[in-house]
Amino acid sequence: MKYVILGGSFNPIHIGHLLLADEVLSTFGYDRVILVPAFQSPLKSTSTGASPFDRMDMLAASIPGDPRFTIDDCELSREGVSYTIDTIKDIIVRYCPTGKPGLIIGDDLVPTFDKWRSPGEIAQLTDIIIARRLPDAAATAGFPYPHKTVDNGIVNVASGQIREKISKGEAWRYFIPLGARSIIEDRGLYGFNGLREGGNTWLTRGKDRLNEKIVDIENAVRADLGFGKFMHSRNTALLVWDLCRRYGLESQKGYLAGIAHDMCKFLDEKELIRLAHEDGKSMSKLEQEKPSLLHARAAAVMLQKRFGIFDRDILDAIRYHTTGFQDMNALAKVVYVADKIEISRTGVDPTLREMCQNDDLETLFSAVLNNTVSYLRSRQLDISYGTKRLLAAMGKRNKP
Repeated sequence: MKYVILGGSFNPIHIGHLLLADEVLSTFGYDRVILVPAFQSPLKSTSTGASPFDRMDMLAASIPGDPRFTIDDCELSREGVSYTIDTIKDIIVRYCPTGKPGLIIGDDLVPTFDKWRSPGEIAQLTDIIIARRLPDAAATAGFPYPHKTVDNGIVNVASGQIREKISKGEAWRYFIPLGARSIIEDRGLYGFNGLREGGNTWLTRGKDRLNEKIVDIENAVRADLGFGKFMHSRNTALLVWDLCRRYGLESQKGYLAGIAHDMCKFLDEKELIRLAHEDGKSMSKLEQEKPSLLHARAAAVMLQKRFGIFDRDILDAIRYHTTGFQDMNALAKVVYVADKIEISRTGVDPTLREMCQNDDLETLFSAVLNNTVSYLRSRQLDISYGTKRLLAAMGKRNKP
């Protein structure tokens, strides 16, 4: 097997590392990249903010399911200052590569390569591959050792810049693979203390597990539903997020409810009935006549079984977004509203969307509910028992 070595502090790993590795694989036909995190570089001081374990964990979380990558902890195990020649000899003995292993270095390291321990022996034992880090095309001029060059794109980002952005609360997330981002957020690495999007916190420490579930659920919804249904779900989730922020509700929980509310719409009627029965509630006459309405109840069951979501507010918001219910909680009302008037819905009264900016939740919910009931009645469609009870209860509350 042909191996190529990419070492570094990976503090943290970022897209530039992975893009470079991918480019080398495709250009030179190596079978696998060996990522070697340094314990301490002889030419670089140790940076604080992440332990060797954290850095290893971030590497592993960034390459799941990709057999073209492996991670070797030989330099971490040795501790102290790491010398590339020692790592190369160790890898050759243990990996038994076909031919010389490749060694990727950036052209920013070319001027100091002679200061490395045993540079001539490194050149004898490996095929040196020089990658572009500097815009100057002549950066490798005069390099006295045999080498190849890779015409990789220059990603204008460095780990030190990312650490600084994280500590200052600036934008950084999409420089980092998703798995590594979750670890940074979970462990509060590099001074992370909550991610701000548009002046509001999307994710705070301690909620990363919920965020991981949201990502898993959204990926499942995208895979299971057609594009149109998925975009409706995501637009609903975004409007729920906005309304939760406006009304002082937990926006992350709201987004989850919004993205998951139609997750069972791809199932056939037999499967919808089977799942709905698992919530222990009886089926109404309308649900028996129109089993497609059971997609909401089925989604609440699936969220529990498949994704381990047991939050009562989330489950009720999903369960009753089609039929309504007399004692709907605030989140359920928000999801009901968003489902009916999100931006990709056609034929929505613009007044209802304007109300999202100005009116309180009860006024907005009442307007959307009455609009929905009027629509059903105009087409002589049945109204659910839950909606009828909800209308009756609201009528009582509104009496002088």
